Amino acid sequence: MADLQPQPVFSKPDPFAALRYKEFRAFLGMRFFFTLAYQMQAVVIGYHIYDLTHDALKLGLVGLCEAIPAIGIALYGGYIADKSEKRGLLLKIFFGVWLSSVLMLIITSKYLNLKEDVIVLVMYALVFCIGLARGFFGPATFSLMARIVPKELYPNSSTWNSSCWQMATIIGPLIGGLVNWLWGITAAYSVIVFFLSISLFCISSFKKYPATFIATQNIFNSLKEGVRFVFKTKMMVWAMSLDLFSVFFGGAVALLPIFAKDVFNLGSFGLGMMRGAASTGAVITMLAMTKFSPMGKPWRNLLIAVTGFGLSIICYGLSKNFYLTLFFLFLEGSFDSVSVVIRQTIMQLLTPDEMRGRVSAVSSMFIGSSNEIGEFESGITAKYMRLVPAVVFGGSMTIAIAGVTWFKTRSLMKLNLEDINEQTIKN
Repeated sequence: MADLQPQPVFSKPDPFAALRYKEFRAFLGMRFFFTLAYQMQAVVIGYHIYDLTHDALKLGLVGLCEAIPAIGIALYGGYIADKSEKRGLLLKIFFGVWLSSVLMLIITSKYLNLKEDVIVLVMYALVFCIGLARGFFGPATFSLMARIVPKELYPNSSTWNSSCWQMATIIGPLIGGLVNWLWGITAAYSVIVFFLSISLFCISSFKKYPATFIATQNIFNSLKEGVRFVFKTKMMVWAMSLDLFSVFFGGAVALLPIFAKDVFNLGSFGLGMMRGAASTGAVITMLAMTKFSPMGKPWRNLLIAVTGFGLSIICYGLSKNFYLTLFFLFLEGSFDSVSVVIRQTIMQLLTPDEMRGRVSAVSSMFIGSSNEIGEFESGITAKYMRLVPAVVFGGSMTIAIAGVTWFKTRSLMKLNLEDINEQTIKN
């Protein structure tokens, strides 16, 4: 009977295969509206903090306030995700984010008339709470997506998942910047809370998925097992490390409020356009990848994409023209989307079902918070190196990291997706 079991087939996939699963469509709805709200919030918070403080370092602290709890709780979040029913866990996570956003709406309301220093401190605290929720969010969603589509559709589902996320990152900054510009911060937070409410509704349509992992040892040994698995899998640990350091040094997106306000004098709507440009490039590229997969030689293509990402950052930092800046941000998003799809597919293929939460937790410590830590790094370098040198430095370091990774992983360059899957079956 074992010979009759279907084997994964990766050649010539149906571009819409994953979308034919109802629960996966609900998953995309949840992800889309959550990301829409999250991206709106990033624009509103970033512009508001810089408008109140005019300090690049305090702007960078927003990312640090989110990264510290997300990293600190990540391993425990992965352990909980593996041993918990997924639907109930996601409802708790999303309600925490929803509540934090409601409090942001109240705190920034003109009717409270709080002092600026108090508003900044409270915003940092609420961003910290969202970071805590994020420590559970990544492992929970990673575990769930593996349950709602079959293994042979992981590349296709990763592409659609990333495309949905990127589409929201286009629309979210534009809506956030426009609403904040036209009607103020209270209206912007009201829309954010509304979108988060839709995400909560989408979660209610999921089935209840029981845990695939039954804890037979204490939490520390269970966590150690997940960490040990990651670090013995060469392709996985190098993919995580590549993303960590490239995004750490390439996290110049945190400086976009300074470009929008001080360089181009365009206000919050200009900031939304700049953040949306990168996401537009990502969405267009991801839609193309549903037809033209980058998984023929995934490791080679990953290193090419990261190098292009670094070059785009350098060009964006040197540009003095707003529309040329939008073009380079567009390219940045295009290259980043290729690397995201490749990494997600590799992660899904290499991870056993019973370890998905813990492996995703390790990944989130490398990848999920690298953006926020990179924002803090960009804030520091912009304060002490000045704006343009900080961006150019970040892009240059990203290219250097890709070069070091190529030198250390040349044996992986020739592997195709079938080779990776064969290694997974053997393990």
